[in-house]
Amino acid sequence: MGSVPDTRAAAEAAPDIDWDGARAPSIEAFEVMAQAAFDRLPDEFRALCSDVIFNVTEFPEDDVCKELEAESPFDILGLFTGIGLPQQGYGPQTGQLPNTIHLYRRPILDYRAEHDESLGHIVTHVLVHEIGHHFGFSDEDLEAIEQAADR
Repeated sequence: MGSVPDTRAAAEAAPDIDWDGARAPSIEAFEVMAQAAFDRLPDEFRALCSDVIFNVTEFPEDDVCKELEAESPFDILGLFTGIGLPQQGYGPQTGQLPNTIHLYRRPILDYRAEHDESLGHIVTHVLVHEIGHHFGFSDEDLEAIEQAADR
């Protein structure tokens, strides 16, 4: 029969971890993080988003996953719904729902667990990406902008 390794020394050297109290940020904490990310954006950028609602939920709705042909709800980190600025007329249309940016907490946490990026960076990235859709940019436009910024 094999012997059991002595892990006492490793346990004594390890920092105290509150395993029972460890939690992922709540939806409320995500809302605070998203607001902080939004508040750091340039004033002119934020001014163009004054009519946008920000919504944090656990997962995208099933119909959203189906419409976007996502294999899993974890595939969608955020979503812009509404009519982008370039497509809007001079005034609001009757019955038009407000432009909304959805951030999906669980897929973002899952993404964070698999990548070497801070949670704040990921939330900011998703938020800016979805605001880009509010401005009428396509995914391809946003990818080109990000690549240019990385150079």
